[in-house]
This record gives sequence, C-alpha cells and structure tokens, in this order.
Amino acid sequence: MPRTSHFLPAIGCSILVVGVAAYSDGDSVSGQATAVPRATEAGEPFFRNLQQLTFGGQNAEAYFSPDGTRLIFQRTTSDTTCDQQYVMRVDGSGVRMVSNGLGRTTCGYFYDAGERIVGERCPPEPDLSSGYVWALYDFDVYTSRPDGSDLQNIFSTPGYDAEATLSPDGSRIVFTSTRDGDLDIYTMNVDGSDVRKLTDTVGYDGGPFFSHDGTKIVYRAWHPETAEAREDYLRLLADNAVRPSRMEIWVMDADGSNQRRVTDLGGANFAPFFHPDNERILFSSNHEGGPRSRNFDLFLVNLDGTGLTKVTTHQDFDGFPMFSPDGTKLVFASNRYGSVPGETNIFITDWVEP
Repeated sequence: MPRTSHFLPAIGCSILVVGVAAYSDGDSVSGQATAVPRATEAGEPFFRNLQQLTFGGQNAEAYFSPDGTRLIFQRTTSDTTCDQQYVMRVDGSGVRMVSNGLGRTTCGYFYDAGERIVGERCPPEPDLSSGYVWALYDFDVYTSRPDGSDLQNIFSTPGYDAEATLSPDGSRIVFTSTRDGDLDIYTMNVDGSDVRKLTDTVGYDGGPFFSHDGTKIVYRAWHPETAEAREDYLRLLADNAVRPSRMEIWVMDADGSNQRRVTDLGGANFAPFFHPDNERILFSSNHEGGPRSRNFDLFLVNLDGTGLTKVTTHQDFDGFPMFSPDGTKLVFASNRYGSVPGETNIFITDWVEP
C-alpha cells in the first residue's frame, strides 16, 4: 500500500485469509486501546455509534470473519515498513499480527483455511517518475492456519496474482491476475483448481467481491478508450504498474456474463461492496474533487447507476467499506481523528437506513 502524506487507495492485494477457529489474544499488540466512541460528521445519517478501533500507523482493508466477531486487516507501523496482517475482535481488543513479517501481506479475508502472500523481503515502492502509479508486485496465493503455520501455495503464476475474496458459500475464490498478459478477473476453487477467466477487455479489472447471494460480482475497472491511453496503459503494465486515477464501478454475473458499467463519475471509484439488499453498491470515490483529489468519500448507488447517495462527509479519506455478515454494521478505513496528517485507522459503526 503506497504511503503518502494522505492515504490513497492501493492495488497489490496479496492475501491472507485466516481460518475460522477458536480465537485467543496470542501476542497482542502492546499498548493497543480498545474501541473509542467518536462523533460522526454532519451529513452522515447512515452511521450510529461510530467507534475507532485502531490508533497510529496505517491501517486499512478490514474485513469481517463469517461469524461477525473478528476483523482481519493490514497494518504498517514504524516497526513494520511493509504491510502485515493483523486480526482483532470487533471491539478493537486482542490485536495480534498473524503474518510472519516477511514480504508484503495485504487484503486479508476469512474462510475455512487461510490464504496469504509471502515474500522474502519488502518490495520497493513503485517508480513515480511517470506520475502516481500502483505497483503490480509478483504476488502468489497461499493458504495457512490462523497462526500462519502450515503455509501452502495454492496458486502461482509469473507476475501479479492478488485481490482475492471468497464466494458466500465458500466454494470459489475470485481474484485479479496478469497470468494472460493483462489485468483480468478470474475465479477458482479454494484449492486453486478449475481456474476460469471472467474478463478480457484490455485494461484494469480488479478489486472483485461477490454479492451476498453469490449471483453477481462487483469490481473496479478502467479500459483505455483512445490509442494514446492504451499505449500508456500497456507501457506501464510492461513495467509492472498501473495508473489508478480513473476507475469506474462495474458489475457482472458470477460466471462473467452480462458485464456492465454502473458508474460514470470520473476520478477514482474503487473498493466496491454490495449492500445487504444486493440491489445497491457501496464504494469509495474522489469524483467530487477530480482525479487528483485526496478527499475520498463513501457513496451508495443502485445497480443501474441511479440513486447516487453520499454516505460520508469527512474532508479526507474514507474507503474500504464492508458490511458485517448480518448487515447491521459497517467497517471502513478513514483519516478522521488521526494523530498526524495522513494517518489511517479502522472504524466500525452501526448501519442505519435513514
């Protein structure tokens, strides 16, 4: 996850999916406080009982366990120069690192076994001489037990295999890969077999999540529409990078059919997640400020692109939203209440339909 004075969304979701097993504090993070109540901003009627769960460093991409009692998230502190995976209870207690400290491990997700990426060293930050870009690191997909033991590689190709999440029934993994020379979305069985390609349009397709009923997949995408844009995209791709300043929200059926663009807002629209009703999508966007804006807010939109509704109004970054399995709570990352500019922490709130 790139680090700037203000948080910007990152690609590069290497995976740690931790198994559903008995939870213990283990080696809890020293000095970690439990949840602290926070006031919402004016114009945030969807939120009630907002609480801050992490304090200090860069914390993001927190996702619920299937029983809704725990969160897995990625964190970088002064002691860990590269993203590592942590778990905690939903009240902010019991924070502990579950990755082994090697390489960059991001975008954790829970399911029966566990999945993560492991490298031998923290990879270098991308070359920004061509402007702000995301690096496409050489990630692979692994499984492990909740404590990081029994590490098994279930999917590996030269290049980028990442951004993986699980279907509601636990049978399929959806992920992004450059295995065929472009950034496309694939699904596979949880053991890495039966790999199926879902997208094939030139450009970036990524960040996929299943709907709660498993019938659809929502994702972020950008497909170059001019020869100049296509040339720039392919040049960066050859250098293992992609430019994230323009992305829109797309949706497709779970088998890859019926692909359609949901938003046409401009700017960077990313981190989509289905509302519990499966008829709306919650996502993060900077479209109000333009493609270079660092102010990202959460928005709701209907599957047909109508009914755009602003959910957060904080004047900095709000992103990576996920509903709890029962649909009553929302977890997200935000720069609000940071002790220093650009600090990103995890927040949880009751979700209320105004």
